Amino acid sequence: MIEIYNADLTVDKKSILKNISLRIVKGEFVYLVGPSGAGKSSILRMIYMDLFPERGSVIVERFSSVKIDDKDIPILRRQLGVVFQDFKLLADRNVYENVALALRVTGVRSKEIKRRVLRVLAEVNLNQKRDHFPEELSGGEQQRVAIARAIVNNPISVLADEPTGNLDNRTSAEIMHILEKINHQGTAVIMATHNEGLIRKFPHRVIYIKEGMITS
Repeated sequence: MIEIYNADLTVDKKSILKNISLRIVKGEFVYLVGPSGAGKSSILRMIYMDLFPERGSVIVERFSSVKIDDKDIPILRRQLGVVFQDFKLLADRNVYENVALALRVTGVRSKEIKRRVLRVLAEVNLNQKRDHFPEELSGGEQQRVAIARAIVNNPISVLADEPTGNLDNRTSAEIMHILEKINHQGTAVIMATHNEGLIRKFPHRVIYIKEGMITS
């Protein structure tokens, strides 16, 4: 499903990733683990083709970093849900509209948008707050909105970049339970984190990264 072959990445003349190779199959839950600056986020950005390796390749389903056209990148990204540490919600839109926007931009009909949005808000237990704006929500609630937005397109994989980094332990556990629930439904989850305690509490496959290289 997702394969990276011997990828080297340089950004602004700085070597970020060196000879990265990994394979993630359908339905896996995988942690990318390492300190800040190790290259975890850069691997996720290569997967959704925001960054491109100068050597090697990234393959996501039928898309290859070597030959993908610019016009196909939005199509690829609609197959991937991305969750960020800082939520990236639109402050001037309520919960419902933040999630619905991901469908509106692809031309989904209003009736189908409503069905899907209410379904995913129920999955993250936020239907009761669908009319609230981001500033009215706690950090954990905002992250749940971000997860709902990430899964509303029924992606093949959710890419989560330090999704618990700004949250307390109890709220982090709530987010992990939601991600595991999504994974149990068949969606692959690739999560970048440096929280070793979280990994021990919610064990899954771990890929360790240090100084731009996979160490195990």
